Amino acid sequence: MLTPTTMKHFKLFRNPFLDDVQEDRDVFLSQSHRYAHAAMIDAARNGGFVAVCGECGAGKSVMRRKLIADLNNEGDVRVILPQTIDKGQLTSNHILDAIIMDLDPDAPIRRTREAKARQVQRMLLDSSRAGMRHVLVIEEAHDLSVPTMKQLKRLWEIEDGYRKVLGIVLVGQQELAARLNRQTHPEMREVILRCLIATLDPLSRDDCEGYVKLKFSRVGKDAGEVLADGYVDALMARLTTRQGWSAVYPLYINNLLAKAMNMAAQIGAPQVTPDIIEEA
Repeated sequence: MLTPTTMKHFKLFRNPFLDDVQEDRDVFLSQSHRYAHAAMIDAARNGGFVAVCGECGAGKSVMRRKLIADLNNEGDVRVILPQTIDKGQLTSNHILDAIIMDLDPDAPIRRTREAKARQVQRMLLDSSRAGMRHVLVIEEAHDLSVPTMKQLKRLWEIEDGYRKVLGIVLVGQQELAARLNRQTHPEMREVILRCLIATLDPLSRDDCEGYVKLKFSRVGKDAGEVLADGYVDALMARLTTRQGWSAVYPLYINNLLAKAMNMAAQIGAPQVTPDIIEEA
């Protein structure tokens, strides 16, 4: 978090790292982000099954928000978002409830599981024949139980002729990718064999520079006014361990730059130098 002193020191009127994604122009897409977004859109429009995986701070929630915004703009895909907070407790019954509520909030929900399953199938088929597509989006999907993930596959198999009527997008941390490993989880093979995994990779050097420039430009500031030459290499080095593990993700970059900018303001430095980034 940038302090008021830091904001004044660098003549900033808005924090470039706080509530920084408010519209589509605020979204930075690296190559892996573009691939993940394309895979999510394809799943939504063509009845696919995709899991978007990434470390904490990699931009998964932003990808989910962008997907929903893009689909809402197009208008022919209904997005289903289960609201159960603890995804570890999410069951197929909850998902059926979510489908009914999001397709028709006023529809009475059948009580028995068989009746409810038939109700969901009928609603999806009717909506599909009316020209709509549907996508089920589940965030924090790394917490889903194995039985629930298996039941997702059965929902995904609902068809109208040759056409799938429900796409599925799972969004989760790297534990989700580990769960979708056939070697370690053979009991999940019926899901794994049908699910495309899109991983959000750490940013490259060029992407890191592009990301930082975008953050500052969106608050009316040139990054070069705040950050001294060499800042990109300093960020890359500071966020990479000696073992080669990279944490060059948007959230980590934001936090490191905020800390470095606060340090620079404290000592009265006109710019954030590579040395300050190294010490932050």
